[in-house]
Amino acid sequence: MKKNRLLSILLAFVLLIAVITSGCSGKTGISDSAKKVTLNEVAHSIFYAPMYVAIEEGYFAEEGIDLELVTGYGADKTMTALLTGEADIGFMGSEASVYTYLQGAQDYAVNFAQLTQRAGNFLVSRTPIDNFDWNMLKGTYVLGGRKGGMPQMVFEYILKMNQIDPDADLTIDTSIDFGSTAAAFAGAKEGDAGYADFTVEFEPHATSLETQQKGFIVASLGVDSGYVPYTAFSARKSYIEENPETLLAFTKALQKGMDYVADHSAKEIATVIKPQFPETELETITTIVSRYQEQDTWKKDLVYTEDSFTLLQNILMEAGELENYVPYKDLVTNTFAEQVK
Repeated sequence: MKKNRLLSILLAFVLLIAVITSGCSGKTGISDSAKKVTLNEVAHSIFYAPMYVAIEEGYFAEEGIDLELVTGYGADKTMTALLTGEADIGFMGSEASVYTYLQGAQDYAVNFAQLTQRAGNFLVSRTPIDNFDWNMLKGTYVLGGRKGGMPQMVFEYILKMNQIDPDADLTIDTSIDFGSTAAAFAGAKEGDAGYADFTVEFEPHATSLETQQKGFIVASLGVDSGYVPYTAFSARKSYIEENPETLLAFTKALQKGMDYVADHSAKEIATVIKPQFPETELETITTIVSRYQEQDTWKKDLVYTEDSFTLLQNILMEAGELENYVPYKDLVTNTFAEQVK
């Protein structure tokens, strides 16, 4: 009798576990009915903290999205993944969407959410400089970004704002792969070919160079360039037409991440996103997040305004990458961002 009663209890327990776990796949909190979405990010940087908060706090899972995050290491590579269908959503500088539109792509990328409103990189000097002035770059050798990419164009934009000719007044090396400039800067010895006086770096590389005493942050491109639509999420036109509910859910999750960083301290944000940067100390992440908060890096909502898109195109024109304006209505939709703000 006792054996039968015990068997009944065990059976009930098994059924209870089955009910609790039904609809859940291998990833905790994600149901079998969740929509699989592949997101290709241009780089893995603390600069994109709101997105990582949305991942780590489970906001995507709450909205029924099973998110796969892939790092493209460059807007050109991220856009290629998007256009070939390897990625459903791309996260990069929206200059890439302008380029592909002008190249005649039929199923081109449309921007649907703007995350950052300032540049996220910093000018790092070989030696400490107490009172830095951009004119100090004249006659120097600088490791820059990819020609035609947002980091390089914003750098040149700042130089021109300070009456410095990027082609004549200094040497900018744009040949080093994205993400490799910090290592090249730290490893070069005086007298080597390519030994640079300055490098333009994203985080955590800029702070890492300071920690190693290999470089010193002397200026923020985000502060000195002003408000710029630096990075945005985009999807193919066909994907947007076929998956409006998925993109609305995705945007809702992102907005929750934006709200979190707006309402929490640098330490709290750093603690949440730490799993995304296991090799970086919590104190370092906190310092970087605090720096980005202080310069008003992240928007409060995801709406991509026409004025911002026009500014982007002005920067492209000044860089010699664009001859005529492209239609805002073709390359930006705020359908989802407006609903969740």
